[in-house]
Amino acid sequence: MKIGCPKEIKPQEFRVGMTPNAAQEAVARGHEVLIETDAGMGSGFDNDAYMAAGARIVDTAAEVFATADMIVKVKEPQAVERKMLREGQLLFTYLHLAPDPDQTHDLLSSGCTAIAYETVTDAAGGLPLLAPMSEVAGRLAPQVGSWTLQKANGGRGVLMGGVPGVGPAKVVVIGGGVVGTHAAKIAAGMGADVTVLDRSLPRLRYLDDVFGNTFNNQYSTAGATAELIQTADMVIGAVLIPGAAAPKLVTRAQLSTMKPGAVLVDVAIDQGGCFETSKATTHADPIYEVDGIMHYCVANMPGAVARTSTIALGNATMPFLLSLADKGWKQACQDDPHLLAGLNVHAGQLTYYAVGKALGIDVVSPNVVIKS
Repeated sequence: MKIGCPKEIKPQEFRVGMTPNAAQEAVARGHEVLIETDAGMGSGFDNDAYMAAGARIVDTAAEVFATADMIVKVKEPQAVERKMLREGQLLFTYLHLAPDPDQTHDLLSSGCTAIAYETVTDAAGGLPLLAPMSEVAGRLAPQVGSWTLQKANGGRGVLMGGVPGVGPAKVVVIGGGVVGTHAAKIAAGMGADVTVLDRSLPRLRYLDDVFGNTFNNQYSTAGATAELIQTADMVIGAVLIPGAAAPKLVTRAQLSTMKPGAVLVDVAIDQGGCFETSKATTHADPIYEVDGIMHYCVANMPGAVARTSTIALGNATMPFLLSLADKGWKQACQDDPHLLAGLNVHAGQLTYYAVGKALGIDVVSPNVVIKS
């Protein structure tokens, strides 16, 4: 199979879809790998590293899209990239379709087959291709939130860990999954007073067993959220419903109950955000203010630490990438129901229920598609 990896073009996106190690593994199995020139530079991988792995460097993204049977990326294809997709071509990347009708319709119109990293599952019910970036984003959230809290950036001017005689910042993390756990761990490590909210009692028991008194946890209700955000210096939104639009957990009306200069960090922004006032921002212009509350809503947070993120993502995607290349997408999905869960689009048909529900589009079962 010809595997193509274009350079990411989303603003301030420095990750790359394939590492030289992944390229080497694919080439060793008899596949041809095409890398757009300088695609890996933002992650510290130069063209020579890919050529040493056996990949071929091509000059333009257009050549990658025109030649490759499978396109491997990090972020969802941008409008100009979607125009280059063709019928029968396989796209393997993050998609986040539920809050993005334009992308969804373009992918359906292209006739391509699109497998989304964020909906591939595992035997434990987890999301193995989302988890590495969730870990990165979770660990970044308190870091970028503490920067936003600085007075010069519009925040309250509160130090996360406080100092002797002055209390620490109060941080509320909504969601105790991968993102929330890592966010709470880092925020507590910075000395903040942290409370995690979650609706799963087994998850809360797990957090209590593993982390003890490192941070607090509380059962999540609308009332508990409303009460806690009133005294919070920072609220981290870490709620995810796989493939679906994120629920809105803090309304605009509630901003008036918060401390002026408090910070909202919305890690769920790729899925539409879990605060009513969230809108996607970029690393170049990451924050904005609504009703006196600072919002950090960068849609590709892990791109800020591109080398760490690229290697972590590459470690997770490689087995699936190689399976798709070795067997073809249909056989690979027939053999692995967890990979089949990643199928979102095929030949003009939507194949992921949560996306169809969010966008009002009819859905065909992926099991029907792979048997056709």
